[in-house]
Amino acid sequence: MIASDFKYFKPASVAELSKTFRDRQDQGDSTLFYSGGTEIITLSRVNQIQADSVIDIKGIAECNVLEVHEDKLLIGAAVSLNQITDSKLFPLLGDTLKQIADHTSRNKITIGGNMNSKLMYRESVLPLLLVDAKVKITKGNDEKIALLSSLFDKKMKLNPGEVLLQIIIDTSYIDLPYTSIKKTKISKVGYPVVTVAAIVKDKKIRLAFSGICDHPFRSSELEKIVNDSSLSIHKRIEKLIERLPSAIVDDIQATKGYRAFVLKNVLQDVMEEMEVAE
Repeated sequence: MIASDFKYFKPASVAELSKTFRDRQDQGDSTLFYSGGTEIITLSRVNQIQADSVIDIKGIAECNVLEVHEDKLLIGAAVSLNQITDSKLFPLLGDTLKQIADHTSRNKITIGGNMNSKLMYRESVLPLLLVDAKVKITKGNDEKIALLSSLFDKKMKLNPGEVLLQIIIDTSYIDLPYTSIKKTKISKVGYPVVTVAAIVKDKKIRLAFSGICDHPFRSSELEKIVNDSSLSIHKRIEKLIERLPSAIVDDIQATKGYRAFVLKNVLQDVMEEMEVAE
C-alpha cells in the first residue's frame, strides 16, 4: 500500500508532457516521471520516495519505439526489458537485460527506468556505454541528442524537468563479438556480486562493470591495461583491480574480498574468450 496520495497524468505527446510538467511546477508540485513504475511503487510503499504528481511517459509514441531505422537502432525509454531481449535486435543488450530480476518483473521494468534507477547497479547501462550509445532528451520545447557517456557519471545526470525519450545505437556495433557475465550471491536472480559486459571493437576489448564498485562504469584506463599484450592475463587482471575507480563494495551481497575473487575469475574468462574472438 502506498501511504500518500498523488496526482497521476499520462500525456500522449512530448508537447503534452512538457505542458503537464510546467503546470505541475506552477502548482508547486514535486513531480516524478514514471515509465515502468516498479521502483517508484516499491520505494513509495516504504516511504522512501514521495511526490505530489506522477507523469507517466508510456503514452508517448517516441518512448515506445523499438526498431532499426536506417543505420540506427532506436529504443524508447518506456520499452520493457523483456521486449528488448525478445526482439533480438541487440544481442549483448538482450543477454544483459535478461539477467536483471525475474521474468515477470522484466515485463514491467523499462530500460529508461533501469538507467535512472536509485539502486547502484543499473546494469542496462553497461552495453550502452560500450557501444557509444546516444540518448534523446527533452525539456520543455527543446530536444537534444547527446552521448550517453556525457550524461552518465555514476548515474544519469538529468536536470529537473529533463526526460529521457530514446536510446540511439549505431547498428555497426550490434553484431560485434561480445560476452556478458553476471555472478550473484546464490541464485541466478538477484543483485550482482559482479557483472561484466565486453565487446571487441577494432581488435580492442571494451569492458563495463556493475556490482564491483558503488556505481556502474566503463574506464578507458582499465581498457588500456586489458589490451596490453606485453603483460600476462594474470598481471593485467591484478593491475586492473589496483586501478578500479573506487573502493570495492563490501555489503550483505558479498564481502570486498569475495567480490575481488569473483572479479578475477570473471575477468579471466572474459579476456580469454574475447582474445580468441579478436
